[in-house]
Amino acid sequence: MEAAFVKISTQIALSYFLIVGLAAYFFLAVFIHDIKPGVTQSVEETLVDTSNILAELAAADLKSGRIKDGPFAQALEAYGKRSVDASIWGLHKTSLDYRVYVTDSHGIVVFDSANRDLGADFSRWNDVYLSLRGRYGARSTPTDPQDPKSAVMHVAAPVLDQGRVIGVLTVAKPDSTIEPFIERAQTTVRGQGAALLLAAAAIGFFFAWRLTRSIERLRRYARDVSGGARVPLPATMNREIAELGQALEGMRERLDGKEYVEEYVHALTHEIKSPVAAIQGAAELLAEEIPSQERQRFAGNILEQADRIRLIVDRLLELAKIEHLHSLSSNVAVDVAGLVRQQIHELADRLASRELRCEIQGTAPAVHGDPFLIEQALRNLLENAIDFSPKGGEIRVILSESADHCQVEVRDSGPGIPDYAMNRIFERFYSLPRPDSGKKSTGLGLALVREVAKLHRGEIRLENAAEIGVVAHLSIARG
Repeated sequence: MEAAFVKISTQIALSYFLIVGLAAYFFLAVFIHDIKPGVTQSVEETLVDTSNILAELAAADLKSGRIKDGPFAQALEAYGKRSVDASIWGLHKTSLDYRVYVTDSHGIVVFDSANRDLGADFSRWNDVYLSLRGRYGARSTPTDPQDPKSAVMHVAAPVLDQGRVIGVLTVAKPDSTIEPFIERAQTTVRGQGAALLLAAAAIGFFFAWRLTRSIERLRRYARDVSGGARVPLPATMNREIAELGQALEGMRERLDGKEYVEEYVHALTHEIKSPVAAIQGAAELLAEEIPSQERQRFAGNILEQADRIRLIVDRLLELAKIEHLHSLSSNVAVDVAGLVRQQIHELADRLASRELRCEIQGTAPAVHGDPFLIEQALRNLLENAIDFSPKGGEIRVILSESADHCQVEVRDSGPGIPDYAMNRIFERFYSLPRPDSGKKSTGLGLALVREVAKLHRGEIRLENAAEIGVVAHLSIARG
C-alpha cells in the first residue's frame, strides 16, 4: 500500500498555524478571563476612596444623632435626584448607582440612601464586621442567590470620632453597572486578537510559501537534472537553501564530469581505432620498397585518416562544449530565416557539385537564443540533406511557427532511414553510409543538433517522408 505524504509546504503552514493559534488562544483566553477581575478591582479601588471620603462627611451627623435627616442625608437625597447623561468611551451612563448606608458601632443600620434596611442588623456582614474591628471591610453579595449577575460590591470605611470607631459607612455598587464596560473590553480584545491571529497566520503562510517555493525550485532542479535535462541552478532567497543548491550543483558537476570523461574517452578510443589502424598499416607498407604510385596512394590514405581523426576530435570538442552548457551564454534576437538563407549561400558550391536544388518555403518568426549555436544546428541538418540526396535531387526547407516555437523542416530526397537505425540516429558516433560513396561521417552532427535544441527549449525529430527522403523537424522556443 502506497504511503500518503503531505507536502512540506502544508506541513510548515499547518505547524505554524497550530503553534500561533494555540498561543493566541491561550493568551486571549487568559487576557479575556482577567478583564472582569481587572475592571472589578479598579472599581473597588475607587469605592475605597469614595467610602472614606463619605465616612468623614458623615462623622459629624452620626456623632450628633442627626444621620437620618442632617446635612449628610440631605446631600445624598439630592444626589439621588440628580440627572446624568455621560458618554464614557461610547457607552452612555444615565443613572447614579451608588447606594450608601451607615451603621452604628453595634452594626445596626441607622441610615440607608435606598430606605430599605433601616434598623437591620448588619453586624455579621464582612464589610461592617471587619471595619468595626479596624480592618478593611468589603464583600460582594448577590441580591438574588439564583442570579450571579445580581452581585453588588460593598466597600466600607469606619466612621471615626477622634480615632474611635463610632460606626461604619458602606458604599455599594451593582456589578451590572460595570458589565457593559467588561463586555465591550472583551469584544474589543476578541476582535483585535482575531485580527492579530489572521495577520500572524498571513505572515506565517507568506514565509512558509517563500521557503517552500525555494525548496520546490530545488526539487524541480534535482528532478530535471536526474532526468538528463540541463537546467541552471535556480535562484533562491534563502541563504541555507541556496548553499544546499550550490552543494548539489557542485556534486552534480563533479559526478557528471567524471562520468562524462569516462564516456568520452571510451567513445573517442573506439572511434579512432579504425583510422589509427589504417594509418599504421599504411605506414608499415610505406616503410617497404613499393612503387611510387602505391606510395602516393598510401600517403593519401594516411592524410585522409589523419583528417578524419582531426574532424572527430574537433566535432567532439564542439559537442562537449555545448553539452556542458546549462544555459545560453548569449540570448539575443535571432532571424532564423536569415540564418537558413546564409547557410544555403555558404553551401552553394556543394549544392552545385551535386546538382541539387534547394528551396525555402514559408516564413519564420525571430527567436531569442544563441545565433552561433542555431547556425551550427541548421548547417548540420543541411549538410546531412546534401549528403543523402541523390545527384540532381531536391532539398526543401519549410519554415513555420506555432504558439510558442519556431519550426524548421529540412526535407531531402534520399533513401530514408532504415528501420534498424531509427532508434540510434542521435547516438554519438553512430552514422549511416552515404549513398554515393559509402563513407560515414563522425556521427556527432545530429547529437550536436539535439543539444542545441534542448538549450533552446525545443526538440529535433527525424522521420521518413511518406514517399521519399527524410524530414528533420527542428523546433526552437521563441522567447
